[in-house]
Amino acid sequence: MAGKEQEIRQLDLRSAAPDFWDDAQAAQVAMQRRTALQEQIDRWRSVAAQVTDLRDLYELAQGESDSAVMVETATETARLRDRFAGMELELVLSGPYDSRNALVSIYAREGGTEAQDWVEMLLREVMRWAEIRNWKTEILDLMEGDEAGIKSVTLALRGLNGFGYSRFLAGIHRLVRISPFDSSGRRHTSFALMEVLPELDNDIDVEINPDDIRMDVFRSAGAGGQNVQKTSTAVRLTHIPTNIVVQCQNERSQLQNREFALRILRAKLWELEARKRTEETARLRGKHIDAGWGSQVLNYVLHPYKMVKDLRSGHETSNTEAVLNGDLDPFVEAWLRWQLSEGADLDQDALPVSAGEDDH
Repeated sequence: MAGKEQEIRQLDLRSAAPDFWDDAQAAQVAMQRRTALQEQIDRWRSVAAQVTDLRDLYELAQGESDSAVMVETATETARLRDRFAGMELELVLSGPYDSRNALVSIYAREGGTEAQDWVEMLLREVMRWAEIRNWKTEILDLMEGDEAGIKSVTLALRGLNGFGYSRFLAGIHRLVRISPFDSSGRRHTSFALMEVLPELDNDIDVEINPDDIRMDVFRSAGAGGQNVQKTSTAVRLTHIPTNIVVQCQNERSQLQNREFALRILRAKLWELEARKRTEETARLRGKHIDAGWGSQVLNYVLHPYKMVKDLRSGHETSNTEAVLNGDLDPFVEAWLRWQLSEGADLDQDALPVSAGEDDH
């Protein structure tokens, strides 16, 4: 609490500076951060106040032998315990970037058109989940499939602890079903890769030498007709030392697309350094840590039976339709508890946060 209050005071000092709104985007991010911090503080103060009120009410009812008030107090205490348990679980999200917005990329892997259709299904699932959590979403880049579906997509999830919660998505998602593209009605297995990164501000120290970046521009993919871009506004950035390629084509101006592409590149370079720290920490402790490259995290089976299972926490459900419609919170909670039991001895700042390949 003291640390959060101190950060709020620092943000208030920054916002009072005459040039604070010169960079409107950075200023907006800072104010969103302040709002999120204040919400967290208010929630814990509310719980603390409820604890005091219920204790005083119970002692008063006990002294007057008022059984009705004692029963009511017990009921409210049970509700408060449930609320506290959820908030206590959120304390797992104590990493330095967990409270930030998330950048989620989904890539089609093995399975051809099937895999591209699977990416589209996963995009809908994640966006529905964000809607349930009252988060804002923005698609930054999307490459449509050759016949159906989506080859790759990158979207921003903006909300309280967006990155902290979304980290559970990182890895390979496997789908088994009867293919709608197979006239013989055979069962197919498809794979999609999810990469999850924090949306970083300029205050995060990620050094990018402008000479190390090659920029290519091209026309944004439109829906045809009047929607086709007549000018080259889409931007592709290549970081030459690491061969990391990012692109953005959602915005209407080349300048905006370049800014968003730079944000994605900063996040990818940060993740690369975080992964190196993870491997070094493991080496110093004499442990073998699988950084998760290509690791399978969620299995979806739609035929011959219905099941979604997280291979890390072991949580599963037969209600596949609900999961595909965004009901992911039970999986998130199970993953957070698994984190508590399995990952407590690792430095959170060095944990791998995505599973991908260097050419993304």
